[in-house]
Amino acid sequence: MRRLRTVSIVVLAGLTAACSGGPAPTTFDLTIPDRVGRASPGRSQLVVAEPSALQQLDSERILVKGADNTVSFIGGAQWSDRLPRLVQFRLVQAFENTGRAVGRAGTGINGDRALIGELRAFHLDGGRGEVVVEYSARLVDATTSRIIAAQVFRATEPVGSDNAGQVASALDRALQDVLGQVVRWANARG
Repeated sequence: MRRLRTVSIVVLAGLTAACSGGPAPTTFDLTIPDRVGRASPGRSQLVVAEPSALQQLDSERILVKGADNTVSFIGGAQWSDRLPRLVQFRLVQAFENTGRAVGRAGTGINGDRALIGELRAFHLDGGRGEVVVEYSARLVDATTSRIIAAQVFRATEPVGSDNAGQVASALDRALQDVLGQVVRWANARG
C-alpha cells in the first residue's frame, strides 16, 4: 500500500510537470541606480502611483517591436512581476535611497505630492538594435490635484542581439537612467 502511494505521487508529479507546457521561463528583475543624490531636508511626502501602460506593457513579458511596428515577445523570458508594478516598486526604492519620505499609492499613505506616470516604452527596438525606456511623469499637488510639473524621460541602450539576458540587462540599464532622471527632477521640485 505504501509503495502504491509513492508510485501514485511520482506519476501525479510527472503528469503535473508535463501539463505545465515545458520548462519555466527565465525570470529577470530590474534594479535601481546606485546613486541619485540626496533629497533636501523638509521635502514634502511623496506617493508614487503605479504607472499606467498599454496592455502590451502591462504584463510580465519582454516586448520586442519590429521595424514595421509589429509586436512580439521574447519567448522563454519574463519579468519578476507585471512591469508597471515592478517599475513602481523601483521608483519608490530609488526615492527612499535619497532619504525622501515616500510610499506607494493604494497603501493608505497620504502624501503632499503624488508622482503619477505613464510607461510609454519599455522594449527592444528590433529595427534599431537598441532598447527604449520612456516614462511620462506628472508631479501633482495632492491637496488641489493640480499638476506642479510634467516631463517625459527617455533612455536608450544598444543591444547586440535579441538574447533574453542581453535585452533584459540593457533594459535594466536604461531604466536605471530614467529612474535617476525622474528622482532628481522630482526632488528638485518639492
